[in-house]
Formats: sequence, C-alpha cells, structure tokens
Amino acid sequence: MSELVFFSGTMDCGKSTLALQIGHNRSARGLQGVIFTREDRAGAGKLSSRLGLVTDAVEADPGMDLYAFVVESMSRGGKVDYVIVDEAQFLLPTQIDQLARIVDDLDLDVFAFGITTDFRTKLFPGSQRLIELADRLETLQVEAMCWCGARATHNARTVGGEMVVEGEQVVVGDVRGAAEAVGYEVLCRRHHRKRVTSATARAAALSPDVLPVTSG
Repeated sequence: MSELVFFSGTMDCGKSTLALQIGHNRSARGLQGVIFTREDRAGAGKLSSRLGLVTDAVEADPGMDLYAFVVESMSRGGKVDYVIVDEAQFLLPTQIDQLARIVDDLDLDVFAFGITTDFRTKLFPGSQRLIELADRLETLQVEAMCWCGARATHNARTVGGEMVVEGEQVVVGDVRGAAEAVGYEVLCRRHHRKRVTSATARAAALSPDVLPVTSG
C-alpha cells in the first residue's frame, strides 16, 4: 500500500542526502519518479545535499498544483512510480493535501523531507500539515550537533554570527554562508534559548579576562 512518509530533522542531518539516495535506489531498479523541491540552496529546480550531490528537480512554486502536475505527466505518457519532495516545510498546506491525494488517488509513494520548526521554534505550516496527514513520520537518525557537542534540536538564524529571532519565516541561507550574511546554525535547546551561537561563544572565549584592581 502506498504511503505519504515525512522524514524530518534539523538542518545538517542528511535529509537531502537521503532523498537523493532513495531516488538513486529506485532509478537503479528501473523506476522513475518526480522530484519536487523549493528554495534549494543550489538554486531553482535543483535538489542538492551538503555532501556535494545534486540532481535536477521541479521547483514547486506556491501556485503549482502538485497533483495536477503528476497527473499531466502521466497523461502525456510519462512513467511515474514515486514522488520525492525536498524542503517540504516550504510548501503550502494545500500542496501537502495534494501530496496526500497523489498517494490516495494515484497509488504512488510520496517521500517528503523537511524541517519541522523555523528559527523561532514555530512550526512551518507545510510541516504542520504533513504531521497531520502523513501515514508515517520518520525522524532521521543522523544527529546534527550543536557547537558545544550536544545533540542539536533547534534551527537558528544568524546575521553576522549573531542569532536573530525576528523576520520573515522563509529567508534562504545556508549553514556555510559568509559570516556577514544571513545564515543558519543548529543549536541545542539550551544555547538556542540563551542565543549563544558558535561565533558568539568563540568571541566570548577570546575576550580578555577582567583583572581585579587592587591598591598599593
């Protein structure tokens, strides 16, 4: 029986790599799929991992009907055996409903990959809808690590190395961006709550100690 499966985890835990691996395994057995993505770090119409792997994909713009796209592809004689969706947190809730319809009406497996919460620890609407509708939820076992060595559980947005908690929910960046640009970093809950990033922790460690002042 076909399923809608949501693979979730923090940034930098291998979601895109697993998406590429699933596609590779199926294509090696003669299966063909449709790959959707949105706001990938490599640009529009690409699915990429931080390991350097990249493949072509369909950019799932907000106005796209994903169900209609797959039906049209099949109507033109295209073979579609499965669907992969990366950066699924950026999809609209209505598009998540369309993914569920692909499973129910077309009997295709849909593998969706994404993070659940934004830099403010609030659920992305797309991820919330996936949690509500998915047949199966899978948490990736590759654990990202906070700069302190603890398990990373939260996604932080940084500007110039400083953590920010205000702004648009979706701003494209990467964990390896320039220090002065908008970037992202995974943190443990304690350091996310205290807004301590690797840059601010390093700056604090390099600060000269304040020596006691004595007279005489």
